[in-house]
Amino acid sequence: MKPPPFLKTCRLALAVLLLASCNTAPQPSKPRIALVMKSLANEFFKTMQDGATAHQQAHATEYELIANGTKDELDVARQVEIVEQMIAQRVQAIVIAPADSKALIAVCQRAQAAGIVVINIDNKLDAGVLAERNLRISFVGPDNRKGARLAGEALAQQLKPGDQVAILEGVPTAFNAQQRKAGFEDAMKAAGMNIVSSQSASWETSKANQVAAALLVEKPELKAILCANDSMALGAVAAIRAAGKAGQIRVIGFDNIQAVRQLLKDGQVLATVDQHGDQLAVYGIEYALEALKNKTSPADRETMVDLITAEQTNR
Repeated sequence: MKPPPFLKTCRLALAVLLLASCNTAPQPSKPRIALVMKSLANEFFKTMQDGATAHQQAHATEYELIANGTKDELDVARQVEIVEQMIAQRVQAIVIAPADSKALIAVCQRAQAAGIVVINIDNKLDAGVLAERNLRISFVGPDNRKGARLAGEALAQQLKPGDQVAILEGVPTAFNAQQRKAGFEDAMKAAGMNIVSSQSASWETSKANQVAAALLVEKPELKAILCANDSMALGAVAAIRAAGKAGQIRVIGFDNIQAVRQLLKDGQVLATVDQHGDQLAVYGIEYALEALKNKTSPADRETMVDLITAEQTNR
């Protein structure tokens, strides 16, 4: 016996409802935003995390925050793994300070393909690779070249043309490291300084200490060391002290971390650059929320850099 027409209709309607319920994943009541940073052993990124956490607590009804970082500055593989985990967890947005300007692009592309908003902060992803892949990822961050030039110009005022200086670079594959080196070079060349060495200390205090210690032996006439971040400046200062040359060799840094502020007051560090790390992640999060709301990719935004000297710290 054939089922009556009304029963066929009911069965069909039930099948449609079941299919819809199976294909529709439950949606969170508010977006989850993942903050992916570099080494949390670096005070700068701990400050960034603290700023993001404070912002989320003040806007708890607007979004959830998942904050992650690596153990050291060079662990690119771990950062890729973290992004993959965030894709698997189906977060709505990823705000990333990439450890490498090229190596993180592929996984960011996979995140975008999964429908996740990606916002780049702090260290800019490589423009050439983005263009090759036809990718558009909004960047929120400072002009690192400008900031480094400001610090270099402050140093130049304390030296005379022809004085020997050295640069401690960050990770060479990081865009911000490249830009800070270029900014230091801009200022030194404009002032007629003699750059006798420029080499990477990979953002790390211990490596900077080793490199600086060797420089002090190899270049006895050295007058200054320009460090691409404050962690390396700490290592350079320690090497100068150990060599018995405190007060003879000037040091500049970049980031204005708490550990450097007393050294500024003591004159062991001449200047650093504040890129307002506590706000960088906040800017990225706000951009991500804007992109989720408007279904658009916001324009790049340049954030502040400020020269910090002993005068500022004593105010």
